[in-house]
Amino acid sequence: MNILKQLFVSSRPLSWVNTAFPFAAAYLMTTRQVDATFIIGTIFFLVPYNLAMYGINDVFDYESDMRNPRKGGVEGAVLDPRMHRITLWAVLITNVPFLIYLVAVGNPLSWLVLAVSMFAVVAYSMRGLRFKEVPFLDSITSSTHFVSPAIYGLVLAGAFFTPALWGILVAYFLWGIASHAFGAVQDIQADREGGLSSIATVIGAAWTSRFALTAYLAAGIVIFFAAGTGKESWPLFYASFLALPYAAMVFPFRNLSDADCERANRGWRFFLAINFFVGFVVTMLLIVHWVFV
Repeated sequence: MNILKQLFVSSRPLSWVNTAFPFAAAYLMTTRQVDATFIIGTIFFLVPYNLAMYGINDVFDYESDMRNPRKGGVEGAVLDPRMHRITLWAVLITNVPFLIYLVAVGNPLSWLVLAVSMFAVVAYSMRGLRFKEVPFLDSITSSTHFVSPAIYGLVLAGAFFTPALWGILVAYFLWGIASHAFGAVQDIQADREGGLSSIATVIGAAWTSRFALTAYLAAGIVIFFAAGTGKESWPLFYASFLALPYAAMVFPFRNLSDADCERANRGWRFFLAINFFVGFVVTMLLIVHWVFV
């Protein structure tokens, strides 16, 4: 039971919805049906995918996590070294069966998207790759973790990529970049003590927060202009304003010093709450769009 508990915490249950929802929404809005692939894909991106993404990270970030006061709870496990091998085996056991199914029902383009998605999951943390230690590439890779399930769902379902859809994906990618960058601010001291690099350790707390603020606002602007003027555009018009809560969350930390970086955790906790609120609003917009457009 202790092993299962540590694996559960390591998978970041508060973040499960951030990867499962994009796939489920993209696939369902394209196919307009709930089938076996929808269910299996949603389950995969809900739990196994997150165990891979965060479990691998916890194994290879152990030295930094020991020095990080926010680790050891819902924001991430500090995995006992005896759990490292178990975690990596658990990642393989839980991911491979789903991947075999998704490859079997997919097509060459969906295989490519899924391969990029899984490579980003591994490359972010694994020793020898460690994209998370390359400033800016770390935020790009992290954003790929969340955007690729949506792209995969669209490709798997055979969606037609309109300019508005591309705008949504670009805005979502900017959101992911901003979220990773701001999340890295609170870990500046722990990462430096652990010998790790990140966008935040390189450009500092204040500039990273300003970078995140700019990316959030840019995401809202992209959605606004992607909305267009047709009758089907109004859900996107309202969705563009969902960038504002994130911008408001980051704004107080625009002048944060590196020495006070852990204060950003207050903003990060708001981020977790904002995600659920924004997710609810997006769900309502999708439902209304489904029914009336």
